[in-house]
Amino acid sequence: MRELTASIFNKIRKDDPNQAEFQQAVQEFLISVDKVIDDLPHVAYHRILDRLIEPERAILFRIPWTDDDGLLQINRGFRVQMNSALGPYKGGLRFHPSVNLSIIKFLAFEQTFKNSLTGLSMGGGKGGSNFDPKGKSDNEVMRFCQSFMTELSRHIGPDTDVPAGDIGVGAREIGYMFGQYKRLRNEFTGVLTGKSPIWGGSYIRPEATGYGLVYLAAAMLQDRGDNFEGKTCLVSGSGNVAQFTVEKLNSLGAKVVTLSDSTGCIYDPAGIDDEKLAFVKTLKNVTRGRIAAYADQFREAEYYPRTELSGANQVWSFPAECAFPCATQNEISAIDAQQMIDNGVKLVAEGANMPTSLEGIEIFQDQGILFAPAKAANAGGVAVSGLEMSQNSSRIQWTKEKVDQQLQRIMKGIYTTIRDTASQYGSEGNFVDGANIAGFLKVAHAMIDQGYV
Repeated sequence: MRELTASIFNKIRKDDPNQAEFQQAVQEFLISVDKVIDDLPHVAYHRILDRLIEPERAILFRIPWTDDDGLLQINRGFRVQMNSALGPYKGGLRFHPSVNLSIIKFLAFEQTFKNSLTGLSMGGGKGGSNFDPKGKSDNEVMRFCQSFMTELSRHIGPDTDVPAGDIGVGAREIGYMFGQYKRLRNEFTGVLTGKSPIWGGSYIRPEATGYGLVYLAAAMLQDRGDNFEGKTCLVSGSGNVAQFTVEKLNSLGAKVVTLSDSTGCIYDPAGIDDEKLAFVKTLKNVTRGRIAAYADQFREAEYYPRTELSGANQVWSFPAECAFPCATQNEISAIDAQQMIDNGVKLVAEGANMPTSLEGIEIFQDQGILFAPAKAANAGGVAVSGLEMSQNSSRIQWTKEKVDQQLQRIMKGIYTTIRDTASQYGSEGNFVDGANIAGFLKVAHAMIDQGYV
């Protein structure tokens, strides 16, 4: 790295020595920006990089709630308001035992540039808790969400910070939190996105991240005179993003053969068609079961329990042409990346946030794989959240068809932006550089215009 970018990275290693995920996100970003920093003297003069890596605000709070046995439980809550140069802070809430400050900061940092790429007026933020909704009753989840929102409500608002859902936060949790916000503030406003369409939500919001991921990947293929018809695809995860990625891939003629969760993965050589996908949706969204049940239901499928011994993720070990990591961060290691290439993968589009390690990304790029980074590829969810904000502000609701048309337009626009930016700055075909540089330049110019705040 050049002196300026190296000094920025050294600063966060010194100031945040135990925040591995945040350091990884910043390092990936700086590797791209390093290639153009000499052409941007105004960025150095105004110390944009120094300011970008520091959240405008980081809020940490305790969440007391009572379980069904009447016992008091305590969890930790977070909201990192990273950057508001382009609009109100916007980003999801994650409820998962792994949540800590490093993970929330990395997500908020990525969200800043992701939101920039959509072209909508949204800053970057992220939040959540180490609370685990799995195994909790509806009443326990409601009491937790109400306690969480009691504190969070002090820091958010439709023109300040508009959270959404993420891992562990679906329609149920959004509903409970919205109800508590309304109760506390006596306001019915668009303070959360991902709401039910019957009380202010947008159509296509649950589908948006998965659909948008496929729309961007399809644009990559179309640019090369290709499409998804007949292609075998690997998808990890089995939650919201994975489900709607499979649904859209099926509609475009692809065959998806894998899904996974924290316990293991399934491989179905016949393909996860719409009937099988309906089973997965019921399994994960209603009964909240484990993916192993898929292999019990469909005998042609095989289940592979998760193991840490090999250093590889089993879901990436099967022959395919396209891969869509939709589970969690760092699920593709260097070992996985090489295995995928050896098994015929030619396209990787990230549905989860930062699912590929830095070493894995380097392998994909060195071997000419079409690689779409998360801050571009999974922007569909926040794009439709932004459209939901617009609908809430004007007290109207668009049709499913209109929202889907807007989503397709935004995702194709993101692809064009990252492709052209990569080419303009001498990184032809490197969409990581294209996404980082394009997202960064817009935020940087807004920060310069707004002064030292």
